[in-house]
Amino acid sequence: MFHGIFKTGSSVAFGFNPFKKNNISATSSGATRSSSSSGGDAFQEAELSSLDFSNNIRQDEIEVTEVATGVGVVYEEAAVLYANGNERDAEHLLTAVFDDPTATVGEGLWMMLLDLYRLTGQRERFEARVIDYARRFERSPPAWEDLSLQPAKRRPEAAAALVNFPAALSAQAAQQLQQICAIGRKGGSLRIDLGRVRSIDDEGCAVLRQALAQLGTDRVKLSIFNASRLVDLLAPKVKPGQADNRDNWMLMLEMLKYTGESARFEDLAVDYAVTFEESPPSWESKVAAPGEQQVVVEEPHERGEEEFSFDGDLSGSSSEAIRKLEEFAATRQSVVIDCGHLRRIDFVAAGTLFNALASFQARGKSVQLQRVNAMVGALMRVMSIDQVAVVILRD
Repeated sequence: MFHGIFKTGSSVAFGFNPFKKNNISATSSGATRSSSSSGGDAFQEAELSSLDFSNNIRQDEIEVTEVATGVGVVYEEAAVLYANGNERDAEHLLTAVFDDPTATVGEGLWMMLLDLYRLTGQRERFEARVIDYARRFERSPPAWEDLSLQPAKRRPEAAAALVNFPAALSAQAAQQLQQICAIGRKGGSLRIDLGRVRSIDDEGCAVLRQALAQLGTDRVKLSIFNASRLVDLLAPKVKPGQADNRDNWMLMLEMLKYTGESARFEDLAVDYAVTFEESPPSWESKVAAPGEQQVVVEEPHERGEEEFSFDGDLSGSSSEAIRKLEEFAATRQSVVIDCGHLRRIDFVAAGTLFNALASFQARGKSVQLQRVNAMVGALMRVMSIDQVAVVILRD
């Protein structure tokens, strides 16, 4: 049996699954501590439904570490509601726990609510909650990323290529950016997703600005998604009155065109004019049209032959997607599945996926599901997918 690896925020817990029922210890008869043959501590598995939470059990009899997995009934019900497409009911269920002054909420439930806000594009509510998250866990909260744009089914012959930028942008990205420009010139259009970017230095700003200018010169139709990620990274680098690192200023102004924040653009443009004593760029909205969809295609600079991906929603039997996964896994002992663009999976599809992954496990294959959002991760726990694969939550 594989142990789950669940990643939340900046922490990674190996062998600990925040959505697993048996990550619990208590002095009640429902879950007792025992010693393993190796001398370490182990816990007997106990279903939450078998534990007695009646008034004759004192609150201090259950270790507070249990709440780090979330309130069992709530996260399971919320996962099921989301899987069935009832996003509003799932949100109401989760927020009711957060608004209950008597409830102690662990990080697993926090990540579900924050990811639900990202999946439904509710930035204001997300930002209101992350302040409490930072106070509760005393570390930086997850960054905002709009996951509400649902990828369409793959149509590489009809859609522009979508390129996911790497986590770090520096001078070393120059060669990759040249390849991206070549892809844009060849196809006439290009989509760039900045959702994975975690850092950018001054040299990275310079080479990225050069690449964007080249794409403009080549008249490539460009769409940029999750530009707010780069705006947030650039903001601390832009200091009014300090006339240095012009590329940082210009790149941030350009990214604001893709986020559609005209007021913020105008404020920054005024600061730019005062700081550099020259006219700033003019405002031009470059936000993607509402009907424009992110269509994921192979990314030559990052996604190799050893990585498969799920996109959008998996519903029904999803036989075609599972069939392609089985074909991909046929000649591999290690299977990596990128779920960064997987928004939702329903019960039927989850059951089909479980059967496929269980078959892989029986044949000695190892499977990792990477960048899984917390709502989907909760359903994977409910459906025991974490028992046949390693599940890694997205940041």
